Amino acid sequence: MPKLADYLTIGQVAHRSGVPHTALRFYEDRGLIFAERTAGNQRRYPRSVLRRIAFIRSAQRVGLTLEQISEALATLPRDHAPTKADWARLSRRWQDELDARIDALQRLRDQLTSCVGCGCLSLRTCALNNPDDTIANLGPGAPGLKPRVEGGL
Repeated sequence: MPKLADYLTIGQVAHRSGVPHTALRFYEDRGLIFAERTAGNQRRYPRSVLRRIAFIRSAQRVGLTLEQISEALATLPRDHAPTKADWARLSRRWQDELDARIDALQRLRDQLTSCVGCGCLSLRTCALNNPDDTIANLGPGAPGLKPRVEGGL
């Protein structure tokens, strides 16, 4: 292990990144970030972890799942701090999915006003719960709910 001064404690990483200790441990468990262990089994993170955390948080803000982020980070060396060029290369892979999400949200926004008058959102043509009336084939009522069991709830 290089000099201890080259590493950050979990508290320092949490303070500098704004990410809680619990999230850092979760990211580590998922293989998104890595820590060395001291002789006393304390976590020590390389300074490059701050850039990886910024990458993770930015990717989450645009709606990517941790699985997608993990796949992207797996293409980088473990001790590599993602660069602007890395972000540009990796984000190109997400363009089509993000464009599809944006399109779906815009269509939803444009159809949302028809749901406001419904109240219970049970109209056959509800754009939120029954787009294109696909649930009509399941019959009347609330087919999305499980049927009652006799003698129970």
